[in-house]
Amino acid sequence: MARTPGELVGAQPGPSFEITVDGRTVTALPGQSVAAALWGAGIVAWRTTRGGGRPRGAFCGIGQCYDCLATVNGEPNRRACLLPARPGDAIITQEGDGHAELGV
Repeated sequence: MARTPGELVGAQPGPSFEITVDGRTVTALPGQSVAAALWGAGIVAWRTTRGGGRPRGAFCGIGQCYDCLATVNGEPNRRACLLPARPGDAIITQEGDGHAELGV
């Protein structure tokens, strides 16, 4: 009989909570990174490149490649794979270098 990863490690996560991604409500679990919560919701890209505007999401998953940068709670260039999701977080797709709204 197959067991889920949570069952294999004996994980008992607390109750889920909500975050928003570009205004869309997404459910997250305690201990999940922002990237994991987005993946769980079927969202695989939350940044566009500076040159060409190509979509990007998590690539390495360990904070080394910077493909997963997102604007979280108004702060650009946050590595979504390392950042724990917190109730009420507001994630916005980051365009280019993430400073357009800041006037930089």
